[in-house]
Amino acid sequence: MNIEIAFILSISISVLAFLVALYFYFWVKKQPSSNKEIARVGEFIKAGANTFLKKEYMLLAIFAGVAAILIFVFLPHPIWSEATASWTWKRNLAMMLSYLFGTVLSAMAGKVGITVATIANMKSAEAATKGIRPSFLAGFRGGAVMGMAVVGTSLLGVSVVYMLSGHVSSVLGFSFGASSLALFAKAGGGIFTKTADISADLVGKVEMGIPEDDPRNPAVIADNVGDNVGDVAGMGADLFDSHVASISASLVMAYALDKSDNKFTIMIFVYAALGLLCSIIGVLLARMGKKGTPTQALNLSTYITTALYAGFTALASVLFFNYEAGWRIWGAMMVGLFVGTIIGLVSDYFTNDNKKPVRYVADASKSGPAFTILSGTSYGFLSVFPPMIGIAVSALAAYKICYPITSTPVSGMFGISMAAVGMLAIVGMIISNDAYGPIVDNARGLVEMGGLGEEALEITDSLDSAGNTVKAVTKGFAIGAAGLTIIALLGAFMSEVNEAAAAAIEAGKTGIEMITGFDILNPIVFFGLLVGAALPAVFSAMLMLGVDRNAQRMVEEIHRQFKTIAGLKEGKKGVVPEYDKCIEIATVGALKELIPAGLIAIVATLLVGFVGGVQAIGGFLAGNIISGLLLALFMSNAGGLWDNAKKYIESGHNGGKGSDAHKSAVVGDTVGDPYKDTAGPSINTQVTVVSLVASMMATLFLTYSIF
Repeated sequence: MNIEIAFILSISISVLAFLVALYFYFWVKKQPSSNKEIARVGEFIKAGANTFLKKEYMLLAIFAGVAAILIFVFLPHPIWSEATASWTWKRNLAMMLSYLFGTVLSAMAGKVGITVATIANMKSAEAATKGIRPSFLAGFRGGAVMGMAVVGTSLLGVSVVYMLSGHVSSVLGFSFGASSLALFAKAGGGIFTKTADISADLVGKVEMGIPEDDPRNPAVIADNVGDNVGDVAGMGADLFDSHVASISASLVMAYALDKSDNKFTIMIFVYAALGLLCSIIGVLLARMGKKGTPTQALNLSTYITTALYAGFTALASVLFFNYEAGWRIWGAMMVGLFVGTIIGLVSDYFTNDNKKPVRYVADASKSGPAFTILSGTSYGFLSVFPPMIGIAVSALAAYKICYPITSTPVSGMFGISMAAVGMLAIVGMIISNDAYGPIVDNARGLVEMGGLGEEALEITDSLDSAGNTVKAVTKGFAIGAAGLTIIALLGAFMSEVNEAAAAAIEAGKTGIEMITGFDILNPIVFFGLLVGAALPAVFSAMLMLGVDRNAQRMVEEIHRQFKTIAGLKEGKKGVVPEYDKCIEIATVGALKELIPAGLIAIVATLLVGFVGGVQAIGGFLAGNIISGLLLALFMSNAGGLWDNAKKYIESGHNGGKGSDAHKSAVVGDTVGDPYKDTAGPSINTQVTVVSLVASMMATLFLTYSIF
């Protein structure tokens, strides 16, 4: 197989994914919807989500424009560079255009997700009056539009950029475009959604004892808008970024390994395309059996996709890559796929309300919120150990499996990058499952506001519970995949540094050496290690303080409305809260807070690089990876655990709704909300962004640094 056929395969399967997404979109749109109240509230949610997205993208367009100019001037080499004067501006232009292409596609992924989610939530709500199966299918197929569109777009984007430019530097630029937009989209969406969620819960549930989605609550529409901008658009951009970054890291290493036949590059595109094909089959087969549950249906479709991928890639290895190196790379991918599944199962154990940790925290809530927080925090930290060990073992195994290909660290690191590709191969199915969660969460609120009855509410409660469980699994999976990806990006950074060093040595520059690793006893490396380890904590604090400040403003607004709008508290007919005021508070606050948090990650990387050079950056990336993974896993699992402990109590256990245990669990959930939906998942993107910045700036860090 040659590289042209691999490109054609990738592009063809991407187009097939778009066709499936279109089919699902029109299928969802065609489902009946006749309830006027649901239509009214649904349109309010849709308008709020689109307004926020428009304002956010306008702000990010300014950032992207400034970044594009800087990339053109400085990357991959300063435009005035004498050694490469004949081609620098063309290479720089290619990287700049690739960067802009990445930001545009990432933004489109978020827009597609919002568009279908705000339709699917209404359809799923109305379908609940007919039974759980049609309601489930409307929610899942709505999420599958996002899954197919995001992965089809990411694979198509990487294929087109590499095919047209032929340079891995352009692919890194494309990946940085996807990552930088994802960082801000996830941070901004996370601040918005948790501002509204916390405010609505604290005033509505704890203070007033009214139901979760009671239309009297002024923050209830902002909460539903937040589900879309945070959990749909934000998570879509996040996983778009992870998928692109895993392919980009492996392409950098493949470029270093390939001599003339491009065999390693071909493998990447073939295996990534087969992953998307398996996800397409998986989402088309997804059904809920007559006696099945939503969780079983979601998990079964994931396991089918995983099994298909293992089989299809083995067949491709027999047909196209039937030699020792090919089988070693396939083995590394299977390690990644297996460990991804294990990480998902661990997340399920710590966040599923059928398992001991959630029930223990629910029981502890009877003694007060302090015990809710204490027990949830403890289980959150315990949940970190298995996935961290899994990532470590998979990285070590993949390295050892692929090291003999060339008996150099490059082939070992390529093995790790392919383990990340394997883990993210079924990301189309993962995103479909993930987007299903906020869709059915919104559907539950619409059922309550539309007065569709207790039976429909029970159905959407069941769908929402399954969405929470699966969402915790997909977040664990995404964090695990990000872990392997950023380890691979550390290898990509080394490759970029060595390529720049080789060019500098050939040009006669002195004092420049190739690197084979980073010695932590070297004080410059240790300096970078400590700064890198501290960054995820600072980044998380900035995001959560943003939620804290914003939520306090919204709580004041909710109190004002209940005091000043006559008849609102009593639920008098025709009295409607000023929903738009809460949406405005969430929007303005999120946009104000997201830029400083995102910029600190990029600025810290540049400062460390120009102070300590490539050795300091090596330590910085290592510290950032370890600290970031630990915090991301802890926050994701602890937050999911508190959320499901609350829902477990609400289903009638440990005193049920309105009990002291319920009030304690709501407090736990409000602490866990910014953990699991703002800071935790944003750390993935933060670590990816700094790794990509380091790789893109490798030549400048090698050439210009104080030490």
